[in-house]
Amino acid sequence: MIAVWSLCVSVPLFSHLASAQLRQNFYANSCPNVENIVRNAVNKKFQQTFVTVPATIRLFFHDCFVQGCDASVIISSSGTNRAEKDHPDNLSLAGDGFDTVIKAKAAIDAIPSCRNKVSCADILAMATRDVIALSGGPSYAVELGRLDGLSSTAASVNGKLPQPTFNLNQLNALFAANGLTQTDMIALSAAHTVGFSHCGKFANRIYNFSRQNLVDPTLNKAYATQLQSMCPRIVDPRIAINMDPNTPRTFDNVYFKNLQQGQGLFTSDQVLFTDPRSKPTVNVWANNSPAFQKAFVTGITKLGRVGVKTGSNGNIRANCAAFN
Repeated sequence: MIAVWSLCVSVPLFSHLASAQLRQNFYANSCPNVENIVRNAVNKKFQQTFVTVPATIRLFFHDCFVQGCDASVIISSSGTNRAEKDHPDNLSLAGDGFDTVIKAKAAIDAIPSCRNKVSCADILAMATRDVIALSGGPSYAVELGRLDGLSSTAASVNGKLPQPTFNLNQLNALFAANGLTQTDMIALSAAHTVGFSHCGKFANRIYNFSRQNLVDPTLNKAYATQLQSMCPRIVDPRIAINMDPNTPRTFDNVYFKNLQQGQGLFTSDQVLFTDPRSKPTVNVWANNSPAFQKAFVTGITKLGRVGVKTGSNGNIRANCAAFN
């Protein structure tokens, strides 16, 4: 935990200063129709596969938490340099998230006046807003003006991303290191209302809890039995399980209702209900969708300000997957 807490001193200050340049309608003069262009590209991708939704949201989160919202997670490894995307914590990122950004970038650059005017980091931020809205979540105005980062290393990912086994203290510490509150953390955790996970991420809860061949007692018994039927004891890495067992294709507050019923897939999900410090927030949002949506918009807007690159610290990439 020392390493996590050590981040708290500098990151929020940096992200606060850097975010000062962000504003709505940043491209009003340079590429005025950019949001419609991105929205149309995202919608086309969404029509092809629903995985576009959770893949894009997760990509944005993993990007912002490592070196700030600078699209460094999209960079491909080259030569001896292992980029962020090849760190073990990022290997499960679905390719559809990367493809969404690349296709939106191509659509923007197809317009001569917009070519190389819009950063990949901003495209990812807009695409994230659009997939959330397409799946039933809130739409919101996106702050823009990020530059793309100049560095991407697998080593930079170490200790920066929340793990499925985290307790509330660990979650709060990691989010606080990025200038986010417990309320922001609970709201952003609800992105697990869409998407899927592989069995290996939660197998310990259904087969070997506390290394005693037990089922995690915070899991709903019927849900645990269902998970066991879908995930064999010898983990098959190809099997994917919906994060939300009830409305897996809708961005909604059912995530919180699931937690009330012991149907949080990860320990880091269920702890939001079992820990008395976060339980009241879960209960409020389980019964008040507008309040949850408002908190989520606040949280993801703050997330989008983390570690923003400005001036000589970034540029606009011609290819989102490679440095200029």
